[in-house]
Amino acid sequence: MEISRIWQILRSTPRWLRPGLGVKRWLFLILAGITLLGLGFAVLLIDLYRTDSTDPFLLALLSYASLRFLPRIWRAIIFGGLGIGFVIYGIYKLNRSLLKPFLRPGSDVVDTLTEFQRRKRGPRVVSIGGGHGLSTLLRGLKFHTRNLTAVVTVADDGGSSGKLRETFGILPPGDIRNCLAALSNDEDMLTQLFQYRFSGAPGLEGHSFGNLFIMALADLTGSFEDAVVESGRVLSVNGRVLPSTLHNVKLVASMEVPHSLNEVRVEGESKIPEMAGRVRRVWLEPDNAPAFPPVVKALLKAEVIVVGPGSLYTSILPNLLVQDLLEGMRSSRALKIYICNIATQSGETDAFTCYDHIRALEGHIGEDLFDVILCNDKYAGDLGPSSVWVRADEKTLSDERTYCADLVDDQHPWRHDSVKLSQAIMNIYYERTGPLM
Repeated sequence: MEISRIWQILRSTPRWLRPGLGVKRWLFLILAGITLLGLGFAVLLIDLYRTDSTDPFLLALLSYASLRFLPRIWRAIIFGGLGIGFVIYGIYKLNRSLLKPFLRPGSDVVDTLTEFQRRKRGPRVVSIGGGHGLSTLLRGLKFHTRNLTAVVTVADDGGSSGKLRETFGILPPGDIRNCLAALSNDEDMLTQLFQYRFSGAPGLEGHSFGNLFIMALADLTGSFEDAVVESGRVLSVNGRVLPSTLHNVKLVASMEVPHSLNEVRVEGESKIPEMAGRVRRVWLEPDNAPAFPPVVKALLKAEVIVVGPGSLYTSILPNLLVQDLLEGMRSSRALKIYICNIATQSGETDAFTCYDHIRALEGHIGEDLFDVILCNDKYAGDLGPSSVWVRADEKTLSDERTYCADLVDDQHPWRHDSVKLSQAIMNIYYERTGPLM
């Protein structure tokens, strides 16, 4: 059994010589060291051979140990083969011992290292949004690059996040929680844990574990931003999750409602979709909240900036309405992609087409910000009674920036498929910049 295992290791040895693993240089250094060590022992043996000692036991021991009774070529082959075999087997076992805590059951060391190095060389991507749309995007992008930064809105004031915000004065952790779970290695278990909501417990009713986890870290570290950083470190996520601003901002909308001649002011991110009417404009109060500095730095260093998918007025625009963030995005030389939603959202984008989304977005932040507008072109599946397809209409298709692809999750057609979406983004990036070498 052990011999067959050794044979498998020897057969897989050429895989360690793949370019980009960062292994060959150290392997050659180890071999050079072993060679020098062998030369040192060889010099010692030669000196012993040349000694005038007449001890028959010592002479017999040296003869058998050095295989002197065999032809020189066979001795070189035997010693060389054993040496190479021992080195390869030893390095393999050493790597297994060192990497065992970090390898998934059944995974291979070389494949794991290859995948890690590939994603390490991936493009620097900044994704901006919030809600489930951003989590879906990150879930796919983490398999293409480790250089990920997710920028999330802090205007959420509903549910558990809203209660914690009101009671403890911290920024809403809900979207940050979802993104951390999406970027984690063991996503399924962490998502279940972070989404777990307490019930029947006074004071904990309705709160999710993930929100309480981030709040506890904020209390331990002394600041919300440190809590977010430590959360990513503790959970070993593939990237970073950053709030768009550290200021306590409130989302306000001006809405056109039935049976009213004047537009109505609606305060609060959670109340906007509940108001029967059409959103005319949204803004932040205060409107001069500075962006979180690491966000601006990430935008300026990015190679790809992705906005969306997500709720147009309550997830995407609250980020872009932070003026420093918007200016950083405009100053960045990155490829800028806007991902249009697949289905309309009741209370926000009823009956919107792709063009309506773009027009509403550019009406708030200005035109010519995006290089690519990514739209879905598959309209198959049941969306339910409250939504319709967001179609790429003629005005959108006539825009040279438009890029269409099948982005639908076949199981949940109102959502993006994380694999299809991330692959489309990578295809767009490599079409513009060329394949990664």
